[in-house]
Amino acid sequence: MSISELPPLSLYLHMPWCVRKCPYCDFNSHTAGPNVPKDRYVDALVVDLGTEAAAGRAAGRPLVSIFIGGGTPSLFSGSQLGRVLDAVRDMFDVQPGAEITMEANPGTVECVDLPGYRAAGVNRLSIGAQSFDAAILETLGRIHGPAEIVKSFEAACDAGFRRINLDLMFALPGQDLALAQADIRQALALGPSHISYYQLTLEPNTVFHARPPANLPDEETAWDIQQLGHRMLQEAGFEQYEISAFARPGERCVHNLNYWQFGDYLGVGAGAHGKFTSVDGAVWRYSKPAHPLAYMQQAENRKFASGASAVPDADLGFEYLLNVLRLAQGFSETGLRQRTGLCLEALRPQLERAAGKGLIASQDGADWKPTALGWRFLNDLQAEFLPA
Repeated sequence: MSISELPPLSLYLHMPWCVRKCPYCDFNSHTAGPNVPKDRYVDALVVDLGTEAAAGRAAGRPLVSIFIGGGTPSLFSGSQLGRVLDAVRDMFDVQPGAEITMEANPGTVECVDLPGYRAAGVNRLSIGAQSFDAAILETLGRIHGPAEIVKSFEAACDAGFRRINLDLMFALPGQDLALAQADIRQALALGPSHISYYQLTLEPNTVFHARPPANLPDEETAWDIQQLGHRMLQEAGFEQYEISAFARPGERCVHNLNYWQFGDYLGVGAGAHGKFTSVDGAVWRYSKPAHPLAYMQQAENRKFASGASAVPDADLGFEYLLNVLRLAQGFSETGLRQRTGLCLEALRPQLERAAGKGLIASQDGADWKPTALGWRFLNDLQAEFLPA
């Protein structure tokens, strides 16, 4: 496989602190105390970037996107993030016009330098609104109210951001159809270019999993809310291109699309994960130390573990489909071969079984995509391809 045949390459930068840990969150995030070592952490990120560059995982490919996630990246200043992004540009080939997204929470974004983020090179914001209902936001443990969402969105526009995603959740404690409809209306009124609309799930190792909140909508109500939200977004001109992602024309998220299409990505930061394809076609995964202190200590000692593990051939089909089945367009036989080296016949028995259950369909036998039933029960569809 030549370098030009390798998948697109992205970069993920993880910022691990939040003002307060939300009870539904299962990401690698930690409550920020009064003395978060931000500059020390930025130093560690620069060392980590150097480690990635030395490992040669980029293989001479340009970065098509950069995503700064967390945690709450907007706890860091524009100059701190600028130093990290300057190091990225020094060590890697960043594609001209590459999408550079930063996550921001309304409770923190007003306290930092939005123009500084723009100056650093960030050209897309993802604001974690979650809901516009004050009581629901309090139940979710959010540190902001509805007014802060509006203020932060307007401040981002004033700072020159034109590509802004809003994260919205549904099937929330105490939410009915009227409240869900109000959330969508208020989100649309702000004029975002992209909306992520996803259901609250009670993930293991979270407070909500151990102590579920009261008044969660039942399955039928949750489905009605989801259908209402999808209809409202589509009527407003948003295209649903992924199970929880809606975009105006030309505003799909390049970074997330690369994940869902089984592209490659470098992982930098505490707990960050990476995936890369070598020129022999093998797919590799690796991760960084999860705790920020351990991560910084390893960076300071220049002792990052350099090992990566190859994805077994038996798992490749499942890993590929775990991602691409989230997409409205599904996948093609050509895409499967390019990303995994597998031929469609290797998955034929599972595809036919899933098709027999009405979960997936193909018109020509080469291009496959989930049916409406398959998207509604996506976990069941994905489970059809679990390795034996």
